[in-house]
Parts: sequence; C-alpha cells; structure tokens
Amino acid sequence: MNKRSDNGWLKHGDFILLDIICMQVSFVLAYWVVHGFGNPYVRGDYQYQVLVLIASQIITILFSNQYSGILRRGVFRELFSVLKYMLLTLAIALVYLFVTKHSATASRLQYGLTSVLFVVVASIVRQLNKKRIALHNANIRNRRSIVLITGKELVRDAVEKLTADNRSWGFFISGIILLDGKDGEPISVEGVATSNSPIADASSVGEGQPIPVMAMGEHAVRDLIHGWVDEVFLLQPDEIKFPVKLIDDLMKMGIQVSYTISALSESDWFATDISSIGPYKVLTNSVRFISAGQLIVKRLMDIAGGIVGCIITGILCIFVGPAIYIKSPGPIFFTQERVGQNGKPFKMHKFRSMYLDAEERKAALMEKNKIRDGMMFKMDDDPRIIGSEKKNRKGKPAGIGNFIRNTSIDEFPQFYDVLRGRMSLVGWRPCTMAEWERYDMQHRVRASMKPGLTGMWQVSGRSDITDFNEVVRLDREYIENWSLGLDLKILLKTVVVVIKGHGAE
Repeated sequence: MNKRSDNGWLKHGDFILLDIICMQVSFVLAYWVVHGFGNPYVRGDYQYQVLVLIASQIITILFSNQYSGILRRGVFRELFSVLKYMLLTLAIALVYLFVTKHSATASRLQYGLTSVLFVVVASIVRQLNKKRIALHNANIRNRRSIVLITGKELVRDAVEKLTADNRSWGFFISGIILLDGKDGEPISVEGVATSNSPIADASSVGEGQPIPVMAMGEHAVRDLIHGWVDEVFLLQPDEIKFPVKLIDDLMKMGIQVSYTISALSESDWFATDISSIGPYKVLTNSVRFISAGQLIVKRLMDIAGGIVGCIITGILCIFVGPAIYIKSPGPIFFTQERVGQNGKPFKMHKFRSMYLDAEERKAALMEKNKIRDGMMFKMDDDPRIIGSEKKNRKGKPAGIGNFIRNTSIDEFPQFYDVLRGRMSLVGWRPCTMAEWERYDMQHRVRASMKPGLTGMWQVSGRSDITDFNEVVRLDREYIENWSLGLDLKILLKTVVVVIKGHGAE
C-alpha cells in the first residue's frame, strides 16, 4: 500500500500547523504588550477575535498558494510570503468584523501588534522548520529510494534535473534502468557517475556514490524484486514502445509507479491532470486547474455580488433610464452577443450609452481606433456616445453617455449576466463576435475562463494600454496565477479605479 501523492496545501501540514500556532503566540504577546501579563482567552471579546483570526487563517490557507515551493524559497522571499499571508488574513478578518458590525469592539492595536509580531515570529519559525527538514533529508536513508527507467537519449538530462534539488524533494536515485540497453552488458552514462552494482542495494547507499545502471531485462527485474525501491519513475521516450509488461510486473510486486511521456515535461506545457473521457483514462493539459471547492467559492462570490449589483442596477435604472431615453429615444439597455468562456456565445447587457446607429458608424471610425491592429475599439471623443456633442469648459464631451461611461454605470446591468453564470465578477472583458474572428492562436487563451466585469486590464490603467498583446498578456497572467485572493485584490482595486475615474472611457 502506498500513500497517495498530495500536491495540495496538506502536503505542508507542518508549516500550516506552525503558522496557526505562531498566530496564537503573536496574539498572546500582543495582548501582554497592551494589557500586561494575563490570559486573553478568558475574555469574551478576545475569544471572539481569536476565532475570527483562526477562521481567516483557514480561508487564506484553503484559497491561496501560500505554501507552493516553500522549501525552495530564500529568506527574503519567505519574509515577503509571510507578509502577504498576514495581510490577506488580516483583510479577511477585518472585512468580516465590519460586515457583522463587530469592528467597534475589536482592538485595532491588538490586531496591529499581532500582525507585526506574526510576520517576525512566523518568518523565523518557517526558516527553522526548513533547516529541520534539510537536516533530516541530509541523511540519505531518510529519503525515498527512486529507480529511474528511461532511454539513453533522456537519461543524462533526467538525472541532472532529478538530482538538482533532491534533498528538498526528499528522494535519491537508487538506480537507473535503460529501456533501450542490452541485457547483461555494463552500461555507462556520459557525465554521470555510474556503477554495475545491484540496483537499490541498501549496503551501497550513500551521498556521492555512483548510481547503479543496467539495461531492462531479467537482471534488472530481479534487482527490483530484492532491492530497496520506494517508487519507480518511468520517463517514457517517444520513440520506444510503452512497456506494458513492465508496468504489470511492477504492479504484481506492489511497487509504486509514476510514469510520464517525455513531451509532457516540456517547460512550456501547462498543468497536467488525470481525468476521464467516456471509458478512457486520459492525461489532461490546461493553462490552470481549479479545484471544485475553489470554483464553488468563486461562484458563491459571483452570486452574492450579482444579487447586490442587480439591486443597485434597479435603483440606477430609475434615474439613468429616463435620462437615456430623453436624449436618445429607444431601449435603455444595450444587448449584444459576446464571446464567453471557451468561445461559447452569450448575450451581454449594458445601459445604452451610444446612439442606436453606433455599430453602423463604427466602420467609418476605425482609423481613429487607439488599440493597435483593431482587435478592440477605443477612441477619444467618440461621436457615437449619447450627448457627446455637448462639451464642458475644457472642451471634453459632457453628455449623459459620457457620464455613465466615465463612472462605469453602463456596466451595472452585467451583474445580471454574472448572476446567470454567463460572466464572473473578475475575468477578461468579453470581445465581440467580429473581434473574435480576428483572434490569433495566442489570443484565444483569454477565453479559457469566464469573462468578467473587471480584470487585470481594467485595474492596470486600461485607457493607457493601446497594445492588444499587452491586454492578452495581462489576462493570461491573471489566468495562470488565479486565486481567490487575487480576485479580492482586483475587486478592491476596481473600486478605487472607479472612484478615482481612472482608465474609464
């Protein structure tokens, strides 16, 4: 029986537990600084604050990549990571206290001191825990024994990569078996210290020892049966037939087998997961995989935001609707078919800020488009906007259409699309069908997630960005680094951008 590989946050359960303990230690130390020596857990108001902090920590742990690559982070990167962890936890706690109207009873000084102390204490404790792990893994017998099975063309590169940081990964290569070698003949690997001793011979294990290497055959199978083998890693060469019988034999032995196709390990390939298509088990590649729990929380955020947004939209409709109709008789809502997730069309809704013939007039204005290559359309002083002929003292358009666009009021009906599940609060701005037809291969990555009301482009000064490839880069950056914490950060930035009126045209 073998332990299932865990690449999630539970993989670093020791760091998680230590962070929770460090938070409580910091909370007690902060209490002593403010109130003198005493027990904060006997006071009802402080008991509540402790529970809020623990809950906020759990949310941060569940929905962020805080512990990804933690063993390979340096001191300064770790300090920055702890700071981000604390800021996100503190933000969640304060938002909860504000929403539940408990913020008045919470001690701001207590939270502030707790935050500062946690950054110091947790940074030190994490580094000490890393040293503990490094010392443990320094003894090669505390690591897992892995036998590498591959071909001659891949073996040297594979050994270099697997031994580059194997202490932090917790394994060592105890032997190499070459699928395209000749059974019974000694084999050497250029640039790698090798020997003809039995594979995974416990008596010869040691740091810096040559790696036993041989060809696939009866000798290798016998060594696998009697040697110390925690796991076999099959790096399958493309030009060699997949060794089905070998996998069957390893399964009979009860040896854990991990295998890949060499192409899947290329650096520019995306994340890989195991899934099913009908009766077939398949390896699936994607720009980013999101867990079911994360999708549920993101959808719940969308539903909550959609409900609040629809209520606000109804109120705005009372005032904005008549103003639009008086200046430009016709429907107050503008509905247009846009491209949604993975290219699926949907109807998007906005308050109408342009005259009814805006789409017909667009072709004649394309030469004034600020976005290069015409992949999107943005222009200064767009004459299609309702009331744009009216100018203010500075000579800028001051019509009702300009007002609702500059304040982003025209976007509010999209909360209805968010509530329906066609859009999300945060994502990429959905393009028109005509723009979609002009997309190149690298542009389509935008559509791998739901379109959103706001996104990386919007909070990065969208009116100043005139290169569509930069827009795509920002959207791709969002998708590849997505987290619930990033969504919250973008939403908060969006509020600031809208209030200041930056980037809206």
